Amino acid sequence: FYICGMIINRIGVILMKNKIKENKKIKNGKERSASFNLLEVIIIIIMTSLVVGVSTGVIVYKNYKSDVGITESDGKYFKELKKAYDNIINGYVEKVDEAKLIDAAIEGMYNYLGDPYTSYIDQSSTDDLTDRLNGEYTGIGVEITKIEEGIIVINVFENGPAYNAGIEPGDILVKLNGNDITNSSAADVSNSIKKSNQSSVELSVLRDGITITKTVNIKNVNVPSVSKENFNDIGYIKIDTFSNTTYTQFKEALEALEKNNINGLVIDVRNNGGGYLNSAAEIAELFIEKGKNIYGLENKKGKTFYEDNTKTQRNYKIAVLINSSSASASEILASALKESYGATIIGTTSYGKGTVQETSKLSSGGMVKYTTAYWLTPNGNSVNNVGIKPDIEIILDKTDEYQYETDNQLQGALNAVK
Repeated sequence: FYICGMIINRIGVILMKNKIKENKKIKNGKERSASFNLLEVIIIIIMTSLVVGVSTGVIVYKNYKSDVGITESDGKYFKELKKAYDNIINGYVEKVDEAKLIDAAIEGMYNYLGDPYTSYIDQSSTDDLTDRLNGEYTGIGVEITKIEEGIIVINVFENGPAYNAGIEPGDILVKLNGNDITNSSAADVSNSIKKSNQSSVELSVLRDGITITKTVNIKNVNVPSVSKENFNDIGYIKIDTFSNTTYTQFKEALEALEKNNINGLVIDVRNNGGGYLNSAAEIAELFIEKGKNIYGLENKKGKTFYEDNTKTQRNYKIAVLINSSSASASEILASALKESYGATIIGTTSYGKGTVQETSKLSSGGMVKYTTAYWLTPNGNSVNNVGIKPDIEIILDKTDEYQYETDNQLQGALNAVK
């Protein structure tokens, strides 16, 4: 099209030069301005319009194909998908929600892979997962759940807005801004608070048979994922999840314990389903010697191992508590400390999730997560569908509580690092 344009341009120049020559042939010794007759103007306009129109059409077509990700090789598959979509939108007997239809199509493609960790997540679940992994969210700083009596507060984040307002674990939420919420779900109440666009909410709670009303500020709340204790000079740190803020929380807890001259450490990742791989790796780097492997990744391109590049390390005894619900990043941390530090693993065999997922946000507000690699222990072992076997197996006597006095797994871990 560029060449055609140049040809047309050249023709126009030649015509103009010829016309100028003709016009210079004067009758009275005077020159006249160059001009074209009607036919010549029409020819030039038609040829120029033809080239511009065709060129524009090609550009628009190519841009359209680029926008929807179509190539010459996969266009036929897209056409089939597009045809199915058009048939439903234009021909189905009832009106269809287009956004939900697309969501269903995306979900179907990911379900086809048969991977339990590759899936579509709707907007509500995406928001919850994002808040948990970010380690912070906008709210009042409580965890709630639905029971027969109503919505109960099961946890209040220390120094959060609800904590400062006097909300306590065990409170039953009955009203939100004067509206009855006894029949609402915990998710509905949580979303109403987060999306209220207000600086505070009025909560009425039932406590010991008495209704108490509190004004609670809505702020940016840090979600605690780490807790610590000191048991007779043996430090204890429990990690609930591996979020963006877990490493910072862990480091602060560790340094606080070390100020009291601990002689050993127990890291508890029981019932921790994982989170961000980097968070687990950063925690491992606090202990492992520089140059030793933390974990490996295996994908279509082969295997790659990631070493500790920091100068930070420790040399006291460490025990890691695991159980069948310790998965993913929990297993990465446990295996790194076992194989590259010499930690003792205590409890029961872990879950065995040896894959790594990436996520992608959708315009609908939902998200897809898909498996991109298998992760390996520092020694190159896979735990996928196998788990990590403890060095000392201890089955918990009481599965409904984790108290210092009755937790025989914790007692075993404390004994292992004395």
